[in-house]
Amino acid sequence: MRALRKALPPAQRETLSAEIVRKFLSLEIYRAASTLMAYVSTPEEIQLRGIFSDAFARGKTLAVPLIVGAGEMLPVVVPNFDALEVGAFGIATVKENLCKFVDAEKIDCVVVPGAAFDTHGNRLGLGGGYYDKFLPRAVNAKKIALAYDFQLVEEIPVEPHDSPVDIVLTEKRIIERV
Repeated sequence: MRALRKALPPAQRETLSAEIVRKFLSLEIYRAASTLMAYVSTPEEIQLRGIFSDAFARGKTLAVPLIVGAGEMLPVVVPNFDALEVGAFGIATVKENLCKFVDAEKIDCVVVPGAAFDTHGNRLGLGGGYYDKFLPRAVNAKKIALAYDFQLVEEIPVEPHDSPVDIVLTEKRIIERV
């Protein structure tokens, strides 16, 4: 799946990202959320800049993950784009002097990354276990995976520690876990 994502031509990635972000921004879950957590995109992932811009414009509290240990992350508030700098693993994060944490229980919606997803909300993560450990703490949040449609597969192998998502949203479909 990572290879397929990397193989997407940049123009197609931008077009698909824009459609997926447009669909996300129209969700009532997002519109009603006052506190949102989203990841900072790597080049091959769906580009979330539009979500960040909309959240800033609407006055929502936006948090991104801050890696604090092996398999451990905390949500840190992003007040604006200028607060971001390149951090661990080459992924942008909030500048250290601006770090203000938000309690996981206060998050209304989490945008969850992954390599692959199935129609039951199961996800194959990117290998660190960060979200599997974090998502159970975000007890009041709807967990939404944004994915390219080719990332949907028939079935993901599930282990007891794996955390599913509530919705998988692609450029073609919105699948809610029942």
